[in-house]
Amino acid sequence: MRSLENEAEQVRERRREAEKQATGYERERSTLAERMASRAARLDEARNGHPDVAARRRHLLDVAARLDALAEAVAERSVASARVAEQSAMVATEAASAGFADVAAAVAAARPEAVLASLDGRLAEARAQEDGLHRILAELSDVDPATEVSVGATAEAFALTRHEMETAVAVAKAARQRERDVTELGARLRQAWAEVAPALAEYEELSALTDVVNGRGQNARKMSLRSYVLAARLEEVAVAGTERLRRMSDGRFSFVHTDAAGPRGTRGGLGLDVLDDYSGHIRSAKTLSGGETFLASLALALGLADVVAAETGGALLDTLFVDEGFGMLDPDTLDEVMNTLDELRAGGRVVGLVSHVEELRQRIPTRLRVHKSRTGSTVELISA
Repeated sequence: MRSLENEAEQVRERRREAEKQATGYERERSTLAERMASRAARLDEARNGHPDVAARRRHLLDVAARLDALAEAVAERSVASARVAEQSAMVATEAASAGFADVAAAVAAARPEAVLASLDGRLAEARAQEDGLHRILAELSDVDPATEVSVGATAEAFALTRHEMETAVAVAKAARQRERDVTELGARLRQAWAEVAPALAEYEELSALTDVVNGRGQNARKMSLRSYVLAARLEEVAVAGTERLRRMSDGRFSFVHTDAAGPRGTRGGLGLDVLDDYSGHIRSAKTLSGGETFLASLALALGLADVVAAETGGALLDTLFVDEGFGMLDPDTLDEVMNTLDELRAGGRVVGLVSHVEELRQRIPTRLRVHKSRTGSTVELISA
């Protein structure tokens, strides 16, 4: 019996050890799962929309190479421009130090290669003649070839001419070297411009398009794209509102869309004037009286509702609220406005009026009357 208990205790001990190992394995499995999830997230972030990390690396390397090429081209162009300016300044300095007014004068004074060759040939002939004369003088017993004979002014003129010739030859050589340097730098500059030209052309195209969209550059109307689109919509609202305004004003007023610039050079495109049929002139909407302004605002609101209904396939704005403004209307105009609102109501729309005009009580069958008091306001429903 004791052996069975010992064996059972050993089995229980092995079971506890197995459970400890299982717990460790489970903890290790959880840790590995978290590491795999973290590395998968980092891998997705590294791909950044590319098939794999290597593809994104190739993309970034390609972008970096293009940027390096552009920067190198711009730097070479700057160096070439500076070199051209430096060489031009050196040529001008050399020409001035040689006594010329400018580089063009120095180039004009330069001797052609054929003339220089001819002068060299004449100098060689003169030296040969001089040597021959020295030999002849050496044969004479009473003449020393080493004796110098003063030729006076002729010798001075010869020396001056010789100096001028040597100076001219040096200036011509320097000018030819400068010309070769400038030609080489010009070729490098043209090459740099050719390499940068596609990027500059793309920038100029985008810059011109941006100016047109923002109302600058070749945009004749000086209107931004947003203002242009809004102006087209406003023109539709003006046409729809004109029908309402002419009816309520007995055919007197019509809306006129204007794209004229505003005061102090502000951009236009969103302006509305009024055509007065009585005078036949177009006038600013600011010159309308209070009642006329109310009619214009109401006509624009109804015109906007008509345009919205047309743009949405016939969907109507079911509810319309008009706040005040009726007290500024004469009786005939008030009747016309109320007839228009009655037509809207008969067409299925809900029209709400906010007003203190006593005459409207007789025209509106259903009313909400607000009573004010010290303890608060109350609303009374009145139905005819």
